[in-house]
Amino acid sequence: MAELLESVEVETGRDPQVAVIWLHGLGADGHDFEPIIPELDLPRDLGIRFVFPHAPMRPVTVNNGMVMRAWYDVSVAGGRRQEDVPGVRQSQQHVDALIARERSRGLAPGRIALFGFSQGGAMALHTGLRYPERLAGIAALSCFLPLADTLAAEVGAANRDVPIFMAHGSHDPLIPIERGAEARDRLKALSYQVEWHEYRMPHSVCGEEIADLSKWLSAILAA
Repeated sequence: MAELLESVEVETGRDPQVAVIWLHGLGADGHDFEPIIPELDLPRDLGIRFVFPHAPMRPVTVNNGMVMRAWYDVSVAGGRRQEDVPGVRQSQQHVDALIARERSRGLAPGRIALFGFSQGGAMALHTGLRYPERLAGIAALSCFLPLADTLAAEVGAANRDVPIFMAHGSHDPLIPIERGAEARDRLKALSYQVEWHEYRMPHSVCGEEIADLSKWLSAILAA
């Protein structure tokens, strides 16, 4: 089992019955999405443990080798950003360890959701689709599908019908919306259930997106 990453934790009620593991983007940390919890406006009687892990520190090639929090290294080839495969695999193990901790706290996999933004969204998709037991859902914001060519061979059969929320900004200069749509189309071709949203925004989140995410999360937890 991989090292358990340090995390920020926020519980919306006593004895949480649901966990949301939320992975931040490149160069951010676990505090990045903490302020969004009140904006989700979730049912007051629903106890949720939000877990915001800090990604490991590593040099990032695309940022001139600067050391920062990153789920994997990023380089550029042919004008397109490329993820570093060993880094993705290592971070998958870290996320698996976070899921295992929630299970040790008494939560079934079906009460654990993976969320992520940008690099974190890529890792939520990569890990959740390969997880061997059915999760509650996967929310992938402003991201793409890493190691896409290996998914069909590595897919976790239990998560073939896992609800997936994908959202992207139409003016995203870092991860163009076409790359997000490419991931959506590949997942749909593999018969995954994808709820897709586009917003007039750059590489960020917006109020309309948060409202849509809140509706989606409330629906999957009520199922």
